[in-house]
Amino acid sequence: MEKHMHIPDNYLSPGTCAVMGAAMIPVWTISAKKVSKELSNSKVPLLGIGAAFAFLMMMFNVPLPGGTTGHAVGGTLLAILLGPWSACICVTISLLIQALIFGDGGLLAFGANCFNMAFVLPFVGYYLYKVIKNRVSSNTGEYVAIAIGSWVGIVVASLCAAIEFGIQPIFFKDAAGHAMYCPYPLSVSIPAMVLPHMLVCGVAEAAFAVSIIAFIKKLSPGMIYEGAKSRFSAVYGLIITLICISPLGLLAAGTAWGEWGADEIEKVTSGGSALGYVPAGMKTGLDFHAIFDDYKVKGLPEWTGYIISAAAGAAILIIVFKIIGVFLKKRKGCAV
Repeated sequence: MEKHMHIPDNYLSPGTCAVMGAAMIPVWTISAKKVSKELSNSKVPLLGIGAAFAFLMMMFNVPLPGGTTGHAVGGTLLAILLGPWSACICVTISLLIQALIFGDGGLLAFGANCFNMAFVLPFVGYYLYKVIKNRVSSNTGEYVAIAIGSWVGIVVASLCAAIEFGIQPIFFKDAAGHAMYCPYPLSVSIPAMVLPHMLVCGVAEAAFAVSIIAFIKKLSPGMIYEGAKSRFSAVYGLIITLICISPLGLLAAGTAWGEWGADEIEKVTSGGSALGYVPAGMKTGLDFHAIFDDYKVKGLPEWTGYIISAAAGAAILIIVFKIIGVFLKKRKGCAV
């Protein structure tokens, strides 16, 4: 079950993937340095909680016009809670776990997916939120800033993904003139990606961000305000609740736009006519199968596999960041 904006392998050329990966290297480097220097040891485990939130939010698919599906990401939410550099790390690790263990998002396209969802989304959303928040003084105004930042962040991220899709048929064609990777030009990819995110996914992103921040402010303000009380039991309770209701994401049927398999794309209709061929890059490209492909567990009902996948993904992320926290604590101790 590929997710809208999770670019799968073989939709972008290897060259495009390499460029996007290279663009993320300095971002990851700065993010890692910022987090290790600026985040206190007690706050590092919060990255695991943040990554778990992002992972779970991306499991809640919503139906989109045209029979496809989409989801929220939580990038702006995490940037507001932890800072944009920390949010970048959280979403990056979430995307890595999704790709490696659940087959959601391509391995070669990992850099592109991180650029869109771990870099563009949280930074655009966060700084727009800050601009608006600095001009309002009321609590309501702050929530409006959260909603607008979240909405704009995911819409701009979807535009980046649409451009990455849409330039493929311009630059990469075979001898017959057929696209080798994504076959849809910018005139198709931009409205197909951006409009659903403006109308549906952006609203879901804003709703999640406002609701979760309101919840945390009330029950565990220490996650936001330094020196305030942190009630991790309440936060973990929210994560468990999201895990239990995650099968709601299965109610949105259909394949996300731009994520059809090689066995589907030939029959996909655009502009009233089917594509009629399978791009060469999809025939011969990377064919990776994860352990729990499509969040399914062999031999179990789909909804059960979805809950197990949600629990496993959230647990892995929390444990990974706890280990990172221990490592950073030891390193800082040695530095002293």
